[in-house]
Amino acid sequence: MLQSHRHGLAALAALAALCAPALGADDPGIARLAACQDSWVDWQKSDPAKLKAFGDRFRASFTHKDNDPYTVPIKPISFDGLPIAQVFPSSVGMGVGFSLTVDATFDTARQVLEHRIGKPLGHCETSDGMRTCELQLAEQRTATVMASDDPKAKQTLIGCYYFYEK
Repeated sequence: MLQSHRHGLAALAALAALCAPALGADDPGIARLAACQDSWVDWQKSDPAKLKAFGDRFRASFTHKDNDPYTVPIKPISFDGLPIAQVFPSSVGMGVGFSLTVDATFDTARQVLEHRIGKPLGHCETSDGMRTCELQLAEQRTATVMASDDPKAKQTLIGCYYFYEK
């Protein structure tokens, strides 16, 4: 009897592993850029070798298609446990910085970002169908979280903006 329970548990564990979503490992460099803890703009000025090394590692881990403004991970990767769907390495719309889209609700992504930066995001608003919260952490470093205001939305943008083009 005990033997059949072991086989049943092993089969159940194998099935659960096949059905579970693929969660990738966190990438500390990606997370630090998205949370304004590092800045590629600063690296351009003060540490071009660091920027080049990050760029080489980034190109090896992400792929870019056609004219998409984003790249996608080659294998599963996450931001503090949240699966990353897309990375915008230099801009989104009129903002210049580093951001990513995670598979998480707005509230979950906001909590994870606030935990990472150790501060609540101060300025929040809902307009034009979007929910946004942001906090300026330093000159040319504004942490941002943004998603559709649709309660069913399951993707959220997390990013660090250095400045907004006009």
